[in-house]
Order: sequence, then structure tokens, then C-alpha cells
Amino acid sequence: MSYRVIQWSTGNVGRHALRGIIQHPDLELVGLWVSSPAKAGRDAGELVGLPPVGVTATSDAAALLAMRADCVSYTATGDLRPADAVDDMCRILESGKNVVATSVVPLVYPPAADPGSVEKLGAACRKGKTSCFTSGIDPGFANDVLPLTLTSLCARVDSVRVMEIVNYATYNQPQVLFETMGFGKPLDHTPLILIPGVLTMAWGPVVHQLAAGLGVAIDEIREVHEKQAAPETFDIPPGRVPAGTMAALRFEIQGMVRGRPALIVEHVTRLRDDLAPEWPQPTGSGCYRIHVKGSPSLTCELTLEGEDGDHNTGGLVATAMRILNAIPAVCAAPPGLLSALDLPLVTARHLVR
Repeated sequence: MSYRVIQWSTGNVGRHALRGIIQHPDLELVGLWVSSPAKAGRDAGELVGLPPVGVTATSDAAALLAMRADCVSYTATGDLRPADAVDDMCRILESGKNVVATSVVPLVYPPAADPGSVEKLGAACRKGKTSCFTSGIDPGFANDVLPLTLTSLCARVDSVRVMEIVNYATYNQPQVLFETMGFGKPLDHTPLILIPGVLTMAWGPVVHQLAAGLGVAIDEIREVHEKQAAPETFDIPPGRVPAGTMAALRFEIQGMVRGRPALIVEHVTRLRDDLAPEWPQPTGSGCYRIHVKGSPSLTCELTLEGEDGDHNTGGLVATAMRILNAIPAVCAAPPGLLSALDLPLVTARHLVR
């Protein structure tokens, strides 16, 4: 069965999703929304270096919502516009189209996300008789499906720690790096991501999803972080990092169980490999690492590499393909908001070449 899919945006993740839809034997691209006037009117294949596919990019959302489609792949940035992204998805869901998304990352586990957003999206699902699934790599598969699957090997679980250890220098999203995360800013500057409560808002649902999967209650969530400065001025593709400004960031979101951190999401992020050498080091150029302490204790490393050899490219492709490969399961699900706990095993079905 072929699923008719609209791709919504062609940014960092969206361009990989667009290519993925075009090349997927089970998916048919029927529409493409773009925000840039320079992209509107161009063939979708041309925008990702492929032959023409006969689908023209448009900024006319109403026209796309009036189309017949099974699902919309929604990858428009939602970090700084979560309310707008939720409104977009509500309109899509109400129009009778299911949604798979990488935006508004707390929705990876709707029961722990913003109640107002969840209620609006739930109402839209009921009206359109549609389903909505948000995933990604982090948050997403590397923080929920993978660690929960590994715990199925255990007779006892004492703690679960999921880590992203990545050099972000090639992550070409200056707004996220320099404004949201605070790289290139003085060490005493408080960026958006480190305002108290923001880490919990973004990654707390991941911790709660781990807890739900393990059948344990979270007493509270704690946030900790530390920074390191650039020893000298250096440049990365997204911009310049002045000497003395933040060039490495490490943070944890700790799910406390009976007074101790038992479920932890940790990020170790550098803009240069030699920074903060005492912090955890990645396997290869970047990895996701899962530590489960218990019986047995185990460690699992997930490394990603794009066809260009870059780990950030690998992560972007994986983020896109996770939601695209989930489209059949999402379309078959009962109406409502979904998490990874609600889906069957998702694989790269029909993509072996």
C-alpha cells in the first residue's frame, strides 16, 4: 500500500525527509510546503538534488490542507515557536490528515507535555479522526525505544542513563547554537535552554516516558549543568566562537526515584573535540550511549554517520526516517496523540536494496 504524504518544510530535517519520501517505495509525495519565496514554485525533486517529481513547492497552506493525503511529515522548527507549530499541526489534523513530526519535542510523551497543547491537539485528532506522533533521535528513539528495549534483558534495573555526546560544530543552525544553547556567549550569560525549568520542559517528558515504560513513579526532576570556555577564538561553519565564551556544555535532567537519580538524560556537547577532555568522550565523532545499571549492567553505543561522513548529517537523516517509517503504523492507529509506547516495532520496511 502506498501512503500519500505532504512534506511540511525543507530545513535541516525537512530536506532529508523530502528526499526520503521521494525515494521510499511505500510513500507518494503529493505536496510540499515551504516558507521561502525563493523555493515556492520549484519542483520538489530539484530542491533536494533529484530529478523532477511533478510536485511543486508552495507556501499556500490552505491549498495543501484541501488536498487528499494520508499523512503530513511536519518538520518545521518548533523550538522558538511551539504555539505556532501546535496550531499548524491542529489545522492539519482537523483536515483529516495524520501527522508525524519532529517539532515540539516534549510531545514525544504527550502525558507529560504542556496540558494546553495536548488538549488542543487531542481535540483536533478527534475532529479529524486522525493521529499524531512526534519522535526524533534526541529526544526520541535514542532516549526511549532503545534504552527501554535494552532493559528487557534485565532481572533488576537500578538506573538508566541515556547520553548524547556530540560535537555540534557542523550542526548548521546558528539560531539554535548561539541563541537557544548559548554557545559563543559569556559564561555568566543564561541562554534560553538553561533558564530554570526549560530543560525539564524539553526533556522531562523523555524521563517520564522511561518511567512509564518501566512502571515506576518519578518523585521530581532535577536539572544540573556546567560550561567550559573557548581557550582562544575559533570559527565553525555556523559562525565565530570568541575566546572566553562558552564552547562546551554539559547538562543532565535527572528523574529522582526514592531520593536518588535513577533515570537520567545527559548531553555532552562540544564545538571542538579537544574541549573539556575530562568529560565523557564519544565513540567515533559522536554517539548516543546508554548505561543500564542492574542485573546485568550493560552499555550500548549508537553511532550515526551520514553518506558525507558527518555524524550530524547521520542524525538528521535518522530523525527524518524514524517518522517516515512510522507512517503506516500511525495511519493505522486509533485517533489521538501517540508516543513510542503506543506503536508496534517500526523497521525500514521495503528499504533493503
